[in-house]
Amino acid sequence: MFPNEYTWIFAVGIVASISDAFGIGANDVANSFASSVSSGSLTLAQACLIAVFTEFLGALLLGSSTSETIKGGILSVERFVDQPEVLMMGMLCALIGSASWVIFASKKGMPVSTTHSIVGAIIGVGITALGGGAIQWGYSGVAKIITSWFVSPVASGIVTSIIYLPTRYFILDHPNSLERGIKAIPIYFFITSLISAFYLIYKGAPGTGAAKMSIGTIIGISFGVAAGVTAFSWFFFAKWLRRKVVGKENIRWYHIFVIHFIKHRPALPPPPPAPLTEEVSSELEGGCDIDGKLSVSVKDASNIGDADSPADEEEETNKSRLVKLLHKVKYYALRGIRKDVRNLDNKKLASVHEAAKKFDDDTEYLFSFLQIITACLASFAHGSNDVANAAGPIASIYDIWRYARVDIKGTAPVPTWILAMLGVSIDLGLVTFGYHVMRKLGNGVTYLSPSRGFAAELGTSLTVLTASKIGLPVSTTHCITGAITAIGLCNGSFRALNWKMLAWCFMSWIFTLPIAGLISGLLFAFAINAPVSFI
Repeated sequence: MFPNEYTWIFAVGIVASISDAFGIGANDVANSFASSVSSGSLTLAQACLIAVFTEFLGALLLGSSTSETIKGGILSVERFVDQPEVLMMGMLCALIGSASWVIFASKKGMPVSTTHSIVGAIIGVGITALGGGAIQWGYSGVAKIITSWFVSPVASGIVTSIIYLPTRYFILDHPNSLERGIKAIPIYFFITSLISAFYLIYKGAPGTGAAKMSIGTIIGISFGVAAGVTAFSWFFFAKWLRRKVVGKENIRWYHIFVIHFIKHRPALPPPPPAPLTEEVSSELEGGCDIDGKLSVSVKDASNIGDADSPADEEEETNKSRLVKLLHKVKYYALRGIRKDVRNLDNKKLASVHEAAKKFDDDTEYLFSFLQIITACLASFAHGSNDVANAAGPIASIYDIWRYARVDIKGTAPVPTWILAMLGVSIDLGLVTFGYHVMRKLGNGVTYLSPSRGFAAELGTSLTVLTASKIGLPVSTTHCITGAITAIGLCNGSFRALNWKMLAWCFMSWIFTLPIAGLISGLLFAFAINAPVSFI
């Protein structure tokens, strides 16, 4: 093989990696924001707007600098040294297999691990190319992934319960829950910002100076960030909440920064209903009368004789067509963020939601801000880490295409333009297709409120962070599912959980590895055994 040979594999690989990143956005990012949207802390449009920036910036600024998906001991790439073009084809088939399964799963609302999908696809290619002996089946490879199916949800559920139950019994269940909540909010901000800062620096910043920091330095920086956030919440945010929620004053979010200088602003009275006057009735000129016959106003009748010229009529027709086309484009562009994903009016879930105890709305409102913080930082860290699922294989293809050799050490850098391209694709996947998973995972499993969603997201982040430190295999997708399940169980009733949906989720985890592997393995077998042209 020579440099810049097999350009078609590189070109198709770009398309396949974009498709895989699209699936990551539709599935992984969607299930990350499912609890925020389902609890009402964010609307679907707001979640998409936040994720567009946090996911893209995380992928671009802190994206993985190495091809992590092929250096983790799953596939022995050194066995392709003599035939680098075969590894190119294998990575292409892996991307296609992974993208096909993740997009299909997203369409069905199945929350799957995109990391396990690309790993399963690479396993399929490895078995087809080199046999089962080329795969690490022990705990350092496949067995570790299978273990995560059970470790991830259980560990995350336990951590989430530890966070949520004290909140429920000491704040939410108390008769004066609102006052207790306002007093406790700086403490929650301290805990949230401490964990989020540590998670972001320690796990969410590969390729930066954070990787060389000692654990003591990271802890010190995290405590400094948490102290600053707590001081702000104590002196400004808590004051704003007291006036906004307790006093019902007409103050805006931007008043937080100058709340001590804002005078009392009484709540605006509700606007009176507008009566149907003669002026309103006169606007209906040219409509139908009570008998259903077309009525024409005197003003319109006076213009009947003034017919438009054919040129004017053609111009009006063209304008009408353009307006209709623009409306159609707008409809399809925004279709994905106009869906109802909260499932609060779903009759099939009514019994599940009724089994969950409801708390004071004003107290729940306090936790919305905390949940937004956890969602933003988790999304930023997600973009920086999981973009490697699509970036790793295409970086390998690009490196082989450019230099005609296999990078045995797995240190092939991911170019910035690839990270930017895949970051945009992740955003498109969430905005246009993410509502399928959000609709299933959030209130589709149990009833979520801001306090419940906050505990689930914080529990997930803390679990992933701790497990990464001690070497336990976990998946973010599995963790958020386990956290939401624990929230349902904390209601004290098995009826507060949609067990059919949970079974559906667990089955999707089991199917991910073999299906992605089967698709990529069959595709690779088809490509590698194709007859050679004699022309």
